[in-house]
Amino acid sequence: MKIAVAKEIDPLEPRVAVSPDTVKKFKALGAEIAIEPGAGIKSGLPDSEFTAVGATIAADAVKDADIVIKVKRPEASELVNYKRGALVIAIMDPYGNEAALKTIADAGVSAFAMELMPRITRAQVMDVLSSQANLAGYRAVIEAAEYFGRAFPMMMTAAGTIPAAKVFVMGVGVAGLQAIATARRLGAVVTATDVRPATKEQVESLGAKFLAVEDDEFKNAQTAGGYAKEMSKEYQAKQAALTAEHIKKQDIIITTALIPGRPAPRLVTAEMVASMKPGSVLVDLAVERGGNVEGVKAGEVTDVNGIKIVGFTNVAGRVAASASSLYARNLFSFIETLVSKETKALAVNWDDELVKATALTKDGAVIHPNFQPKTA
Repeated sequence: MKIAVAKEIDPLEPRVAVSPDTVKKFKALGAEIAIEPGAGIKSGLPDSEFTAVGATIAADAVKDADIVIKVKRPEASELVNYKRGALVIAIMDPYGNEAALKTIADAGVSAFAMELMPRITRAQVMDVLSSQANLAGYRAVIEAAEYFGRAFPMMMTAAGTIPAAKVFVMGVGVAGLQAIATARRLGAVVTATDVRPATKEQVESLGAKFLAVEDDEFKNAQTAGGYAKEMSKEYQAKQAALTAEHIKKQDIIITTALIPGRPAPRLVTAEMVASMKPGSVLVDLAVERGGNVEGVKAGEVTDVNGIKIVGFTNVAGRVAASASSLYARNLFSFIETLVSKETKALAVNWDDELVKATALTKDGAVIHPNFQPKTA
């Protein structure tokens, strides 16, 4: 069984799909590991780190590989090098990218989307959304501190007192919780909001204050999978009025609200941005799905009358070494379930709930029910 690690062709993607630790684990599974040259450089992992633990570095690493692992969905130029029937496992970003899925299907490979992993107990160690969002939440606070221009903690000095920064986190999933924890560690006064009632206790356990319109709709605003439901227009209006007043008094806002497969909900309007003090900073972690903040621009820091809106994409990739390490562990944990312990060969159980949830293509067709080609 040959596992190949592809180098990312996107110049803005610094992560890599393997770590020296997972190379050793794959070897223990009986796999041969081939890695394209320089695949780990941007994550601080030179080729020598991989050869030291038994991997082969080869320009044609993906040739004849049974499994190809990477960070981002392969492009057509990459797929021509993969053998038909190979498993290709990556963060596929399938929503709204049906044409790309058809290209993958036409290449004859079996593609698996790591971000579709079901949120069940046995799959926790494979949950790429959580592992990467955790780091994005941390990094969002670091970016905010970079652009804020003031200290986060209250400082009492002989020359006077510096007040603590006020940080408001909107959306309390994995990224939001890590943002709260990081901002608290830096000494900020933190408030947070989310439409899911279960998050109130989590927010308060981290020493932050919870802000929400707590009516009946709020009490039933969570799906069985733990995601936020889209709220009614009436609720959104009430919540917007409450947050608009709160936003005026904040120094930093971090938005993290995403609903799988949908455009990001608009949480902060241009009027709300304009109501903030000059020097304030907004960091939008949902920019790749259109953004939570009106006026955010993907990949840019926008200055609106002295208020900065940070719209960096791939924020987890800005902590590339840590992000790669966690992603590599997510991948290994999944691949381990696809390999027979007895024969040390690929043995995909297509009826396994993990496989059913993540498999996008097989035998030249798109097989995932959520991404079937639309019929006329």
